[in-house]
Amino acid sequence: MIGNFLSGASYVFRGMKLARQPELRRFVLIPVSINILVFTAAIWLGIYQFDGLLEWLLPGADSWWTEYARAALWVIFTIVALLVLFFTFTVLANLIGSPFNGLLAEKVESYLSGEILQGNGGIGELLSTILPSLMGEAKKILYFLSLGVAIFLLALVPVVNILSPILWAAYTSWMLATEYTAYPMENHRLYFPQVRRELKKNKSVTFGFGLTVMVLTTIPVVNFFIMPVAVAGATALWVERLSKSALPGKRGSAEVRTENS
Repeated sequence: MIGNFLSGASYVFRGMKLARQPELRRFVLIPVSINILVFTAAIWLGIYQFDGLLEWLLPGADSWWTEYARAALWVIFTIVALLVLFFTFTVLANLIGSPFNGLLAEKVESYLSGEILQGNGGIGELLSTILPSLMGEAKKILYFLSLGVAIFLLALVPVVNILSPILWAAYTSWMLATEYTAYPMENHRLYFPQVRRELKKNKSVTFGFGLTVMVLTTIPVVNFFIMPVAVAGATALWVERLSKSALPGKRGSAEVRTENS
């Protein structure tokens, strides 16, 4: 179990190497740009609004206690902002970038396997998948929300709420692993129910991958780049492990290209 967990975590770092490959860089550019725009706008708006709130709460205050109060409120704001950015704007960035993430997953799989996926039509193919991709993202968001509400209600139960941090970490890890492995699987017409089924067969790997993505998403600057990195890593996970059981007719043991570091 520990070995599979660490193996799942290693695919995130594998994604970092893949994202730097010259053949793939141009497909990484759009998801990175989307992440930077969304997170930068969110951070700027949050800081601007919170600074205005402090001016309203502590107008013209210059005493020692107000300075401490201001510093304490900024610390609280920073913690809350990280949580909001993680749960809200990460979802938003993935929703906006979903068609481009699907294209990136396609290119990474072709790079690793040396095979061209059926239906590869470049920009025309991308445009034709925008609506289905957005609809798929909406279904995933509803699924994640239902799980999140269930965990939130459990966190209100005495005694059980002691386990709430572990439940939230497990939930978030599962959510992120499901989000990113869906991209390469949807390229093979395997949709949300099949994604969940395959991940349940590989729980240790799934949680190792998802937890590593979760931790990296909370790190400033790194979170700008984590979306394409996670897509690339999830695609490598799909090619080398998940596709073996999901596509029985496909040679899962086919030779896979080793990327340069």
